[in-house]
Amino acid sequence: MKSVRYLLWLILIPSFLRAQKFTGLAMTPPMGWNSWNTFQTNINDSLVRGIADVMVSSGMKDAGYQYLVLDDGWMSMERDSLTGNLVPDPRKFPNGLKSLIDYVHARGLKFGLYNCAGTKTCAGYPGTRGYEYQDARFYASLGIDYLKFDWCYTDSLNAQEAYTTMSKAIRVAGKPIVFSLCEWGTHRPWLWAANVGDLWRTTGDIGPVFDGYIDHGNWKQGGLMLIVDQQEGLQKYAGPDHWNDPDMLEVGNGMTVPEDRAHFSLWCMLAAPLIAGNDLRSMTADTRKILTNKEAISIDQDPAGMEGYRFSRSADSVELYVRPLVNGDWAVCFLNRSHSPRKVTFDWKNQVITDTLFNRTLDAQNTTYRVTNVWTGRQSDTRKPLSETVASHDVLLLKLSK
Repeated sequence: MKSVRYLLWLILIPSFLRAQKFTGLAMTPPMGWNSWNTFQTNINDSLVRGIADVMVSSGMKDAGYQYLVLDDGWMSMERDSLTGNLVPDPRKFPNGLKSLIDYVHARGLKFGLYNCAGTKTCAGYPGTRGYEYQDARFYASLGIDYLKFDWCYTDSLNAQEAYTTMSKAIRVAGKPIVFSLCEWGTHRPWLWAANVGDLWRTTGDIGPVFDGYIDHGNWKQGGLMLIVDQQEGLQKYAGPDHWNDPDMLEVGNGMTVPEDRAHFSLWCMLAAPLIAGNDLRSMTADTRKILTNKEAISIDQDPAGMEGYRFSRSADSVELYVRPLVNGDWAVCFLNRSHSPRKVTFDWKNQVITDTLFNRTLDAQNTTYRVTNVWTGRQSDTRKPLSETVASHDVLLLKLSK
């Protein structure tokens, strides 16, 4: 009887609310690179080819980064007058996009493009409103693998309906494409987007500052901690094939090395997509080490897909984040939000940590865990209390294995 009621419900609900996306495309959080944070609309063919080459030569590809995504500004200001198709800017891409996409694919990478649910993109280029099915066919013909879909010039559009329409269009076009909803969390996509796309933004745009925001007058970029605070309560909505997205990485874009390390560590704890946004061609050794730390990435890419969360915060601005992993392992991260070094002590045997959402328990009273410092490689175990000093705006990221 229950199955009959479910079938009736599927028949009666509005078609725009039904699941449409290709499944299985993002069983772990997507990893890649996006042009916006560093280059905005100043993109071109030679830049993309250079980035693709460096993604391979720098070890980024081997570390798991696979999507190279062109953000806003890749198209001309007008659609083709005869076909209505989007037109790659001939000055930036004189050979079109197909040969460029083939170049990226030949290096074992995947390719992504950007557009917007509104009539224009955020930079004023042609949006997709009214062209959803045509644009999806165009993307499929190019062979792209990832679509970032923004939310500018949308006026009174219904977000759920607009994004579901594009999801259906991708499905009809027949090419599996990771669908990234860049709706800024305004309409709480975590409540409805799991069957529509593979990841959804939970906040406005990020900026390369540890705390606070960058004010541009009519819009603001949120600092790292401002965005992390906004993830509170979203843990239960994420998992394999449907991810909360606190925006792209600002590692290598002007913060200090400890702040970059904290940024990357927290994104790994939150099971966030790891989309680098720096100029890979000129990144420092410190930036490369952070972005390619395989132990940290293994936390982000843990196949169980259980998002971590803030477990506690102390009066001295030290916060503890925990994340259950496969096989009963755990990731534990101590964050120092203060402007001074802080002493961190933790007696593993005297505190049992329980994640009630996933029914997982870190019980060092009855189980001994090997403790690996992700950033130094130093190992210990839970038979001894933890005692470390954490620098300002830095983290102590640990992986606990049975």
